[in-house]
Amino acid sequence: MGAKVSRTDFEWSPTEEPHATRRKEILEKHPEIKKLYGPDKNFKWIVVVTTVLQLGSLYLIKDLKWPTVMILAYCFGGVVNHSLMLAIHEIAHNMGFGPKYPMYNKLLGMFANLPIGLPFSVTFKHYHLEHHRYQGDEKLDTDIPTYVEAKLFNSTFGKFIWVLLQPFFYALRPMFVYPKNPTALEIISVTIQLAFNYWVYLYFGTKVITYMLAGSLMAMGLHPVAGHFISEHYMFHKGYETYSYYGPLNFITFNVGYHNEHHDFPFVPGSKLPLVKKIAPEFYDNLPQHHSWTSVLYDFIMDPNIGPYARIKRKHKGLKY
Repeated sequence: MGAKVSRTDFEWSPTEEPHATRRKEILEKHPEIKKLYGPDKNFKWIVVVTTVLQLGSLYLIKDLKWPTVMILAYCFGGVVNHSLMLAIHEIAHNMGFGPKYPMYNKLLGMFANLPIGLPFSVTFKHYHLEHHRYQGDEKLDTDIPTYVEAKLFNSTFGKFIWVLLQPFFYALRPMFVYPKNPTALEIISVTIQLAFNYWVYLYFGTKVITYMLAGSLMAMGLHPVAGHFISEHYMFHKGYETYSYYGPLNFITFNVGYHNEHHDFPFVPGSKLPLVKKIAPEFYDNLPQHHSWTSVLYDFIMDPNIGPYARIKRKHKGLKY
């Protein structure tokens, strides 16, 4: 089973999340960062083209042999779908059409969601923005593992299984920790996605729908691009709760690796987050950082000092308006 993790509880913090304070300090020194706010005009077209190409690739899968289908799902289809998931992350911050056109953003997210197969684009925004505003909150930040997860997967082998099953925990955790009534648009989006999945199965067959769904799930688990799930907020260095990754996979993930920069300035599109670091290097260069998501996954599984408990949490104080 491997070594047991050394932690027996989360790291509890009495302070507020650090990003609002750092944002204020940076803007006092570098007010020009505000010029970076707002959507990248090219982003929506990149999303549309990527989605169309991924949908078009489905036709090429239907006559392949099963081993080839699964290899392509892991190495190609899942990577593209994960990129689209992170496009949906950008869209959750209104980076498709800007905050003045919320419905256009939601429709773009639903479109990008189609080849992924797992209906989440509308629901994701409801939880993700609270992850930003209430980072570490024991109730409102559903990015944090539950006590059940931390206690069950507390060994090297357990962490390996937890990483494999990460997409299921990521999807199901909010329903247990912080359930919300579905909105009409959520129901519509799920209905559209399931209808699309059925159409794919009906006209292209089992291999293609498996390629879609298996690729998405595998690329959220034990996969290099999924390393960002762990690299972003798991405490690899005591007292630090957000980490940036400066590596090549940022190119296909809309710079989600620039995570300190993203949390400091969620109104800056991913394409311009490197400029935040360039403008204010004194605030970022000395922070603990990652350079390989594969190494992050390896260290998370093998290092007994890191595991599901390695997160900074805060006591829930209720919503603030």
